[in-house]
Amino acid sequence: MCYSLDLREKVMAFIENGHSITQAAKVFNIGRATIYRWLARPHLASIPVERRKRKIDIARLHQDVEQHPDKTLRERAREFGVTPSAICYQFKRLKIRRKKTVAVSRKRP
Repeated sequence: MCYSLDLREKVMAFIENGHSITQAAKVFNIGRATIYRWLARPHLASIPVERRKRKIDIARLHQDVEQHPDKTLRERAREFGVTPSAICYQFKRLKIRRKKTVAVSRKRP
């Protein structure tokens, strides 16, 4: 949860006026650890979150499923350079159901 910049400035002003961090935490109903983190930062503005780049290109995965519906998870994982569980996770996330392989029965003599 992100606290408003206005609240952060009020807390810092409260501490600068001679009050302790514990008092500020009680008055503003904020955890002491949060105030310590704010004091350690160079500015009070919120820090933008940087999302990491995903290894699996979703458009390419959709295209691969359409062109080769009978590929196994291992084959797709090898092609995309990830683990089979990563492909399975993306399938679940995208609501793509994979085809279950049918066991080949052996003929008895």
